[in-house]
Amino acid sequence: MLSRLASVQLKFAPEFVFTSRFLKRFKCGAVAGKSSSLNPVTRQLSTSVARNQDMSNITPAKRLDGLDNNIWVEYSALAVQTKAINLGQGFPDYSPPKFVMDALSEASQQPMLQQYTRGPGHPRLVKALANIYGPIYGKEIDPMTEVLISCGAYSSLSFAIQGFLQEGDEVILIEPFFDCYYPMAKQNGATVKYVPLRPRGKYPGMSKDWAVDIQELEAAVSKNTKMLVINTPNNPFGKVFSREELEELADVCRRHDLLCVSDEVYEWLVYPGSQHIKIATLPGMWERTITIGSAGKTFHATGWKTGWSIGPANLLKPMSVCQNNTAYTMVTPIQEALAVGLEHELKCFGEPDSFFSQTVQNLMRKRDEVVAVLRETGLSPIVPEGGYFVMADITSIGKKFEGGAESYDFQFTKWMMREKGIASIPPSAFPDHKDMGANLVRFCFCKQDETLKAAYKVLRQWAEERRQEN
Repeated sequence: MLSRLASVQLKFAPEFVFTSRFLKRFKCGAVAGKSSSLNPVTRQLSTSVARNQDMSNITPAKRLDGLDNNIWVEYSALAVQTKAINLGQGFPDYSPPKFVMDALSEASQQPMLQQYTRGPGHPRLVKALANIYGPIYGKEIDPMTEVLISCGAYSSLSFAIQGFLQEGDEVILIEPFFDCYYPMAKQNGATVKYVPLRPRGKYPGMSKDWAVDIQELEAAVSKNTKMLVINTPNNPFGKVFSREELEELADVCRRHDLLCVSDEVYEWLVYPGSQHIKIATLPGMWERTITIGSAGKTFHATGWKTGWSIGPANLLKPMSVCQNNTAYTMVTPIQEALAVGLEHELKCFGEPDSFFSQTVQNLMRKRDEVVAVLRETGLSPIVPEGGYFVMADITSIGKKFEGGAESYDFQFTKWMMREKGIASIPPSAFPDHKDMGANLVRFCFCKQDETLKAAYKVLRQWAEERRQEN
């Protein structure tokens, strides 16, 4: 059998011949107790295998140290275990719009759409994105060089960081931030610095009442600082940065020659009274900004894992190199369906009956309901201007825990899952200034009305129990 295999391998892969002959000799010699018949090379190999059975040389890369903890894995498992109503993770429990689902069904029937598409992005999708965003940026966007499609906004962020940060570089993160920013930077050898959103005026107030102290940001910049990452609307606060705030951030970027990575995955979820402004549209910022978007957040389809980056060709090129050497290309039928969805939306863009407009109205109703019920329960919510999360101060509940190494919000959210059957997220998992989030919890309200009503019932019952105890 081995001799036949060797002859076949000789035709197609000569480098494998040694493997076959080695196996044959090893089987006939070493296994039979004739190790002396092995030549010096094979004898050295077999001795090395025996000596290294402990595999002490096979160790994880040092850059992964400390990055193995993942709150989403832990809390997802706990929510399933406790059968809690999941207001923790940020994904809808309802379907994407019908016109997008229909487009995916149709795309699945077309033979050529089941094959590889263009690596940096399916042509129809990048053209649709260029048509959507061109008027917003006030410039013509080249779909072939200024749009990059990746496996979710997660990968878009990863490639932006991987493409530009290296050992010795510094990146500034505005807290609280989505938890992937830090490990992505650390894996590339960069040093992370933190500048928090701080409450100004009434606490907890609205998300707009939390702001960056520009002097604090300036103090964090050094000669090694290369990148500033912002997130608007912010997760978890729901803060939408105003034009004035963005102009201050842009000024810091221009004066210190920083690359700005702007995570704007919730850009279409901004409530009346606030306006989403892209920092890349400010003077001198297109040239130094990578803007990240998400199909999952745009069309309620987080499982479709499609994100995009928009920016000048010279900034997207390093990201494309990273992608070419990892995933290479994304799922073709999904990209086709998303392109159809964007084309559909473009026809009624900005109109009251458009999908984007209807989504905002629907989520604003849910937001207001959640805020009202949390207040009934005795919590103090921070009313978000955008996104689908609401943070709430839990100190008025008065729940005490004896000891424990975890921060108060971790202890509280785990207790609430086990005892009250509602899952939420502890925000101290996001920032470096963990004490600022230790008395807050994050609830997600992009859920079906039935899911929210079930949660309201539990929260109101809990409030009634506390009133009776007092």
